[in-house]
Amino acid sequence: MLQALSIRNFVIVEQLDLEFSQGYTTLTGETGAGKSILIDALSLALGARNEAEVIRNGCDKADISVTVGIQNNLGAQAWLDENEIEVDDDLILRRVIYSDGRSRGFINGAAATVGQLRALGEFLVDIYSQNAHHSLLNVNTQRQILDAFSGSNALAKQVAEQYKAWHALHVQQGEIEKNAAAYADELAELRDKTRELTQLGFSADEWEDLQVEHSRLGNSAELIAGVEESLHLISEGDLDALSMVSQAQQKLSDLVELDSALKEASETIDSAVIQLQETARSLSRYLQREDIDPARLSEVESRIQAVHGMARKYRAQPDELPELLSTWEMRMTELESFANDGELAKQVEAALATYKQSANTLSEARKISAQDLSAKISEEMQRLSLSGGQFKVALEPCEQSANGLEQVAFLVAGHAGVEPRPLNKVASGGELSRISLALHVTTAAQGSVPCMIFDEVDVGIGGGVAEVVGKLLKQLGENRQVLVITHLAQVAAQAAQHLQVSKTQTDNTTLSHIQQLSDEERVEEIARMSGGLEITDATRKHAEEMLDLLN
Repeated sequence: MLQALSIRNFVIVEQLDLEFSQGYTTLTGETGAGKSILIDALSLALGARNEAEVIRNGCDKADISVTVGIQNNLGAQAWLDENEIEVDDDLILRRVIYSDGRSRGFINGAAATVGQLRALGEFLVDIYSQNAHHSLLNVNTQRQILDAFSGSNALAKQVAEQYKAWHALHVQQGEIEKNAAAYADELAELRDKTRELTQLGFSADEWEDLQVEHSRLGNSAELIAGVEESLHLISEGDLDALSMVSQAQQKLSDLVELDSALKEASETIDSAVIQLQETARSLSRYLQREDIDPARLSEVESRIQAVHGMARKYRAQPDELPELLSTWEMRMTELESFANDGELAKQVEAALATYKQSANTLSEARKISAQDLSAKISEEMQRLSLSGGQFKVALEPCEQSANGLEQVAFLVAGHAGVEPRPLNKVASGGELSRISLALHVTTAAQGSVPCMIFDEVDVGIGGGVAEVVGKLLKQLGENRQVLVITHLAQVAAQAAQHLQVSKTQTDNTTLSHIQQLSDEERVEEIARMSGGLEITDATRKHAEEMLDLLN
């Protein structure tokens, strides 16, 4: 559940620290006081897109953090495990927005992308805006509502993926049939090319070895002469280095007997003699195995020319030829599979069968849930002063698609004796708002998100209907955390917790504040919502009666 919200320098909020309770909470206040600021701030902490304009005037950044309890929230815990984020029972999501438009996200203090905040937020809070009912006119929304109600979201996603897999194979089959001749020509050409490169028998390691050997053979005379001269200077000359250092070694060895302070110098020169002897032996071995070999040099140069010729022919670098051969072989395998029409046809048939099996299962789930949802919303319509009204979820068979084997359509009849028609053709704004609320309340039981926020979804209703709406929200709050922004006293009066938004002006600066109301303060607020600007004893008494009656 949503536990706390902290806001710094956001729009007209300088500083706000707010705690939330379980159950049904209402947020009220005069128009323009900043009620929706709380929703906007929470949305940003949950990964919504940001704008620099949300920063309070004169500040360089806005800082928002929200604390959420995730006990028994299996979806959130699975996401955190998958992303290797360790959390105990409480989760803190934070968003910092800078004046240049940049923003940074954090999950329990660790840096996080906005996409991660958004993905995790989907398991924590559902926000329904005051215009959410308009989305009901979208057929995609209607289908998604039914699938969520039937618990078929995962199955619907699977059907979409299986359709895409079948469709890709189907398109590939059509392309193969259309381009069969071109593919055959390409395959023949690739076979010739791969045969030629295979016969060359060339590898990237060989190319490196050839270059090293060519350099050595091409400079063998210079190498031999240089090594012989070095050996002469070290150990084979009249005044070679080894003889002179050995003499110094013998001299120091004798002098150590006279003064032990020369011991370190003597040991160092002993090491020098050993190093010179090893160097002389190494150079001798090199001369024994190295000779001038024009025939081998010619052979290496011929091999290098052959590789260069092949690389020029196929417009590649010599060391790229092995990778080019691998690419051609993979393409040949693909083209050879294309030539086997029977194998591809089997794949297409198997993919289609898999899709249809899942799609038929989804259709059955939709059929059962459509009847159940139709009955429940029709029942709620009676409570919401749509007497005789009827709601129907229609399933119209259609060509197979990523959405399944049927189109989902919400139909409604405003009163008895009228044939249900598409929602977008018959429902008025007030009716649409009430039907939307009924859907939210009815389908919420099937959802797993523990916190639901309604931003003035009760717009367009009043009187006795408003009281029923309040009861529905109160009922919903028995199993979920529900936060409702409302202008209706009948809705606000039924909440367990009441928050009030107000704004003040100081030094030409407007600031928004939110406070939790006491019982006495709540009477005043309900009276204001009921009676307008002037609050009388009568409106206060009416507010008290409303609070007593509805709680």
